[in-house]
Amino acid sequence: MNSYIKIAGLFVLAFIVNAVAPSLLGHIGHLEGAEAAIASSLWCLGLFFIFGWSCSRLAEGTIFPSFTLQLLIGIVLHDALAPLSVQVVLAVVVCTSLAAIILKSGGDEIERKEFLEIAFPTVMIAVAGFLITFFIMFGILMALGLDGKTSALLSAIIGSTDPAALIPTLKQLVFKDEYKRLTGLSVAESALNDAVGAIFTASIAGIILAGGNVDTLSNLSTGLFSGENLVHLGQQFLFGTVAGVIGWGVMYFYEKYKSEHHSSGNDEAKYDFAIILAVPLVTFLLAQSIHGNGFLAAFVAGLLANFNHSADHFHGQLHNLETQIESVAKPTIFMMVGPFVALSDLADTALLGLIVAVLFMFVARPIAVMVSLLPTNVSMREKLFMCAVRETGVIPVVLAVVTVSQFPDLKLLMPLTAWTVIWTLTFLPAITPWWSKKLGLVN
Repeated sequence: MNSYIKIAGLFVLAFIVNAVAPSLLGHIGHLEGAEAAIASSLWCLGLFFIFGWSCSRLAEGTIFPSFTLQLLIGIVLHDALAPLSVQVVLAVVVCTSLAAIILKSGGDEIERKEFLEIAFPTVMIAVAGFLITFFIMFGILMALGLDGKTSALLSAIIGSTDPAALIPTLKQLVFKDEYKRLTGLSVAESALNDAVGAIFTASIAGIILAGGNVDTLSNLSTGLFSGENLVHLGQQFLFGTVAGVIGWGVMYFYEKYKSEHHSSGNDEAKYDFAIILAVPLVTFLLAQSIHGNGFLAAFVAGLLANFNHSADHFHGQLHNLETQIESVAKPTIFMMVGPFVALSDLADTALLGLIVAVLFMFVARPIAVMVSLLPTNVSMREKLFMCAVRETGVIPVVLAVVTVSQFPDLKLLMPLTAWTVIWTLTFLPAITPWWSKKLGLVN
């Protein structure tokens, strides 16, 4: 009970900070140009770090995931984080950079040989499953009265799962030997279909910006599967993979260097951590420059490098990376919803958000799992488990921020993304251990 009182106190503090923030930001606004920009940016970073850490700390031992608290606190701090709603490019750059690092770490989590064994079901559920989820949700959202643009973009955005949320949940489970591949399958799907979601979201945004009609399923399908768009999608996958392989090449030489210098006692050199951070960012940049998908490139680079399953001298660096992701990257991305969604927006869309999230979890996801995995050797128990593994999170938030910067008139896009994230991150991780035991998958 004490933890919940502290959480309530944190929200009260956030309300107070948000109430006094406009006058403080008004004072900052009177500074000279560069000073004002620096001061407002540091103010927002301070809020991210302090409240992000507080949410992570206070969530321990409660039913609330830290991600959910961070997202809600960010929304409470809507006015305090207002400078970021003006500096949209900065928000997009920060979210994209951190997401690339997270996806690379998602690749690190999967053992390369294990991935080869689950490659076919992974591709089926991450690609075919994404498409099934997308078209089901598009029909549902249209039936709920949303316009075609919002329905198409929202369906693509929430079609991505979240390895950042999945990995901590799966680490709590000890699967029986015959079901151990579920961890790799879940993480691999989430990382791969994040890239698929990014590719399709960008594709739909391009169709809309080019004046294409997405008001019906027929028009949307015509635009998506036109020859020109299919070539574009193929380029995104192909060149994203190529960039990922190049990124792996860089890390391969780094791995050789570390192996040769391991005996010198310099294996834990602090400056080496810069390489771990630089590779996914440079790989993402390379993919973008050759018209590939940067998120896919970052995942492929991490998967092929396989640092997490290599020599012991990498474990310290990867532990440091995981610490930075937990303490900096995740809170920053989840709280980044705040500048674009006010508490009143969340309240106005509460019922619609609940309906969308419920239909997403209990209609679209089960159908997508059952249909996409039909040609595979995945058992029914494993399929039933995968039906309940559908957290949205980091990448959907990033895609929503990017999309809102392109379509600021689509007012429902960000609140409904926020609600989907809130409900899936709160409900699904809570039931996953129980559901795993119910299905007889864990020891």
